[in-house]
Amino acid sequence: MIKYTLKCDQNHTFESWFQSAEAFDTLKQSGHLSCAVCGSTDVSKAMMMPRVTTARKKAQAPAPQETQAPPPALAEQASEMEVKIAEMRKQVEENSTWVGKDFAKEARAIHDGDAPERPIWGEAKFDDAKSLIEDGVPVAPLPFGPKSKAN
Repeated sequence: MIKYTLKCDQNHTFESWFQSAEAFDTLKQSGHLSCAVCGSTDVSKAMMMPRVTTARKKAQAPAPQETQAPPPALAEQASEMEVKIAEMRKQVEENSTWVGKDFAKEARAIHDGDAPERPIWGEAKFDDAKSLIEDGVPVAPLPFGPKSKAN
């Protein structure tokens, strides 16, 4: 197991464990990593200091708390923006249907009258979202993804 410090495009940092470096790469490429704070899927490894100890130096090494600052507490008070995003997520989840990767198809079907009108949310590739907008389908990006992709 390996622990990485991660950072999202909104500069939130958090830690997560992975089976291996390859497991991290696989999850990132498949879009299964998201920020623990805001849900952004634009996550990368943050700069971190390796902690390597040889058997000989292990007895001499100071305890980890003596050499490292404590990790940031996850219970720190959320910023006003984080609170607003959490409220928005709650409203979206309670009042719409998650359609996942079928979002573009479902949104177009609703717009064309081929599916019943209802509020939906999901994921769309950039080109599909751009095509929807160009065709006059009312869509908007959300500042979060599904909880199932959050760490």
